[in-house]
Amino acid sequence: MHVGRPLPRPNAKRLLAGRGNYVTDMTLPRMLHAAFVRAPFAHARIVRMDVEAARTAPGVALVATGADLAKLCTPWVGTLDHFKGMKSEPQLPLPLERVTWCGQAVVAIVAESRAAAEDACELVEVEYEELPVLADLDTALAADAPRLVPGFTDNICFRSTLESGAVDDLFASAAHVVEAELAFGRHTGVTLEPRALIADYDASERSLTVHHGTQTPFQFQDLYARHYGIPEARVRVAAPDVGGSFGVKLHVYHEDMAVIGLAMLAGRPVKYVADRLEAFVSDIHARDHRVKARAAVDGEGRITAIAVEDETAIGSFSTYPRTSAVEGNQVIRLIGAPYRLTGYRADLKVVFQNKTQTSQYRAVGHPIACAVTEHLMDRAATLVGLDPFAIRARNLIPDDAYPCASLTGYRFEKLSHEACLGKLKTLMDYERLRAEQEALRQRGILRGIGIAAFVEITNPTPAFYGIGGARISAQDGAVLKITPSGEVRCLISVTEQGQGTETIIGQVVADYLGVSRDIVKVITGDTEVTPHGGATWACRGAGIGGETALQAAKRLKANVLALAAAILQAKPGDLDLVDGQVVEQASGAVRLPLSEVARIAYFRSDTLPPGTEAQLTVAHHYAPSGYPFAFTNGVHGCHVEVDAQTGLVKILRHFVVEDCGRILNPLLVEEQVRGGVVQGLGAAFFEECRYSDTGQLTNGSLADYLVPMSCEMPDIVIAHVETPTKDTELGAKGCGEAGTAASSAAALNAVNDALGPLGAMLTQIPMTPARILKALGTF
Repeated sequence: MHVGRPLPRPNAKRLLAGRGNYVTDMTLPRMLHAAFVRAPFAHARIVRMDVEAARTAPGVALVATGADLAKLCTPWVGTLDHFKGMKSEPQLPLPLERVTWCGQAVVAIVAESRAAAEDACELVEVEYEELPVLADLDTALAADAPRLVPGFTDNICFRSTLESGAVDDLFASAAHVVEAELAFGRHTGVTLEPRALIADYDASERSLTVHHGTQTPFQFQDLYARHYGIPEARVRVAAPDVGGSFGVKLHVYHEDMAVIGLAMLAGRPVKYVADRLEAFVSDIHARDHRVKARAAVDGEGRITAIAVEDETAIGSFSTYPRTSAVEGNQVIRLIGAPYRLTGYRADLKVVFQNKTQTSQYRAVGHPIACAVTEHLMDRAATLVGLDPFAIRARNLIPDDAYPCASLTGYRFEKLSHEACLGKLKTLMDYERLRAEQEALRQRGILRGIGIAAFVEITNPTPAFYGIGGARISAQDGAVLKITPSGEVRCLISVTEQGQGTETIIGQVVADYLGVSRDIVKVITGDTEVTPHGGATWACRGAGIGGETALQAAKRLKANVLALAAAILQAKPGDLDLVDGQVVEQASGAVRLPLSEVARIAYFRSDTLPPGTEAQLTVAHHYAPSGYPFAFTNGVHGCHVEVDAQTGLVKILRHFVVEDCGRILNPLLVEEQVRGGVVQGLGAAFFEECRYSDTGQLTNGSLADYLVPMSCEMPDIVIAHVETPTKDTELGAKGCGEAGTAASSAAALNAVNDALGPLGAMLTQIPMTPARILKALGTF
């Protein structure tokens, strides 16, 4: 068996040897390079533009303005039909009249080299008339605020309310009410490889090839075809090796859409690679939330109701095609998810600002929802005198209560919070840590322990995007074939960005077909050769892609055995395929190798009985159709030490118990959880995009924007509970966001636990030394 074993990624050695094939490294014949003139103001009207000097600069092949590209590309709007009342301004590759965030691309220069293009950018003159800037939530939400979009009645992109149960009555009758206002700093992905693409348009065939570092090739095939009026069948999007994504490479960016038009205008391939500064001002940001929350608590420490107001800032427009409303929507729907609530109320405002767009980033909305919920839980525990583990045990949905539904409408098939909580307590050696904490406090050493339970959305069905009108597939496709030499090729629509998709798919195919993993080659990321599908996002690669591969493998195996039976004059039901050998099912005796079946099928079909079909290639498509999501769950624990003199935090150890259903490869699951924890702790302590009151990003470099390094990260201890979903034969759920979902919440609770004896409390992340000292009253 290959499934369940900790097999390493086959591509790891190639990548470590420096033999990766990234768009950044690619060169095409006659290729040109694009650079962009960017707006220095967060909000301004374009008064005058002079590009003539740039047109005659050395090496320049093309200068394009917004008007030039608008003749080729139709505008897009980042709204979805099921978000009623949502609005956003239509977007074009380059603006026509005004800029709405600092760093917006205004003019495109295409030249023989990137250096020549950047030099020509310096020759472009643009005169601006500055307009009022919406630099923060309060400014944007003020009744007399200037409107970001002319004609809009306010600066709210989307508003949603949820209410279930007698919320007011529950608060009126509560023994205790805890309240909090939490703020979350916006941050961004900082992928190892920046966004990159090469567009090559062939006017003679009216065809477009785009080499694109993306998670979702088929999504972009559709978008480039529709907005540039090219037949979809003549648009190829190929994603080679991708140096990380985390959601950053899911969305439409103005520069990317511009490059398609630039290639059409230039008649030559055009390459664009964002440099790090460009990435900071144009890659999506995320998590810019301010949340007011209350919880009603009875005399025994049970949370009966939660009420929240979430204001989230998204930049100057909603991202296309997935929108910038999904994060806030998931925040209000995931708050309180692990717990038994009787009443729930939420009010969401998604607000425009003159800043870089925000949108879906790893664990969309989960860290916000988890931090709000778990902060309230800890405050309730302190109020009623319960241990953090005890209050969670008292409030969790029991493991035997499933299936059930949350008050926000999510339907849970089967979760395991009680089992995870119990395992975490043992894993942490919790009683020893508490005893050690008390002893160290007597010596003035402040250590804290934080706990956070989470629910993670994975394996989304068509109800996630299809219902809103977005052409984003919830299904995946696989083409599985046996070569004449008896090896196996799997072409599948889920994609690889370094997380191990190819490994998982190969394991599944090998097991359910009955061959060695070594002879299975998995091919992903090319719309020209792989079948259509949703690709990799929302932790769907294993759960949906894996099930697709499983069913394709079973169909191909049936074909192999039928063909082998014809060759051997046996019954297909009496045979099996084991480790690449056709064997007798009853005795295990080897009858003939798969390579011989393939040889006869391809080269000597004349020796087969009449009517025998030698079908050694199958295609299979699968879309989930049971529960709307396969929810993953788990609990995090964080152990920290805080220096009250400097405000510095040392993360001593982080613990995770997660349940992602059937574990297909424990090595890859733990890699995903650890990577997610690091990103979550980065948000908790380091990462924040800081802006001035004029909308200028003030820390757009890795010298100023802090990312977690190995020296700051603790040992991360992981354990598992397995509750397979019954919606699929494979039983796998997602795990890629499990580490990010709750790590920052656990860290927040741990720091507050450490500071408790000093009467200090933090309600804002990242928890920088300055903020800790301010909470302590010493800064």
